[in-house]
Amino acid sequence: MHIADITMFYAPASGGVRTYLDAKHRRLDAMPGVRHSLLIPGASATHTDGVYRVPAPPLPFGKGYRFPVRLAPWCNVLRELQPDLIEVGDPYLTAWAALEARRKLDVPVIGFYHSDLPLLVGNRMGNWFTPNVEAYVSKLYGNFDRVLAPSQVMADKLRRLGVREVHVQRLGVDLATFHPDHRDAGLRAQLGIADTTRLLVFAGRGSREKNLPVLLECMGHLGRHYHLLLVGSGMPTNVPDNVSVINQFCPLPEVARLIASADLLVHAGDQETFGLVILEAMASATPVVAVRAGAFGEIVNEQCGRLCAPNDGRAMATAVREIFEQGVRKLGLQARRHVEQHYSWDNVVNGLLQHYQAVLGHPSQARAHA
Repeated sequence: MHIADITMFYAPASGGVRTYLDAKHRRLDAMPGVRHSLLIPGASATHTDGVYRVPAPPLPFGKGYRFPVRLAPWCNVLRELQPDLIEVGDPYLTAWAALEARRKLDVPVIGFYHSDLPLLVGNRMGNWFTPNVEAYVSKLYGNFDRVLAPSQVMADKLRRLGVREVHVQRLGVDLATFHPDHRDAGLRAQLGIADTTRLLVFAGRGSREKNLPVLLECMGHLGRHYHLLLVGSGMPTNVPDNVSVINQFCPLPEVARLIASADLLVHAGDQETFGLVILEAMASATPVVAVRAGAFGEIVNEQCGRLCAPNDGRAMATAVREIFEQGVRKLGLQARRHVEQHYSWDNVVNGLLQHYQAVLGHPSQARAHA
């Protein structure tokens, strides 16, 4: 079985989609009888170890992302590879290239709906565009043989738009990269805070939908015995005294060290389609306080952390205090066990193979996913 993934969501500093594709590529290529090809944008046409770079111009201020503008180069690579199945990872030109290749090759195409496109466009351009974007999503994803969504909340949105054949396929976490053994007892000294200070962390992009002002308000309510470390690009620079900032993209091993070294991860984003950093914290035995919105309610339970009201710094501070009263170590160990049981990448890839076998006409080997 030869599977080809195609996406523009792949750049040096990209997040969840690249994490998913890299984890999948390593595992599928190691399986007997399975070949995996990955088509991503690049400066020129190259290929190595099953990764094919297709020329595409860089996005201005796009932090390494490239935006395909010509259909033909992508179609040509797919026709040369002749995969048995194509998976699409974005809703732009590469998606239409995959559908065109399906017409020529007569192979099924799966769409993975990683991002809530109507919400993204509405946030940046206003709700005037929402009906048109929803119609676009409905038309595009209605063309795929099967659509995968990372959470039930995303699957429900697609179904409300009239998209059929939608299945939930949750993402996973690297249990070796994110592990409690990466805890660094020297991090508090590095930050210039006392060993007894309760250390919180948030890692990700500092984009508007992450609602970082809520985290800063939360720290105002918590006071000087608590400290927050913000890690990632686009972070605010004007922060309270009990907040530190690493305002740059950090490689995964460094993020893993920082998350494992904190007592608690906090997340105020209310539009998350999945929330990989939540799983990364739980895998690091670091419990979580997040808002009751988006997909977080499907990941975080009271054995692993707390959910609080969105856009309410005081409610988040209350949830943080409750976690410390209950015991962060106990919750962290429970969180680690939870992701080991349900969110390993091996489990994710096994689930993906069942979807692939189903659309390829091997129902005896496939199990239905609600």
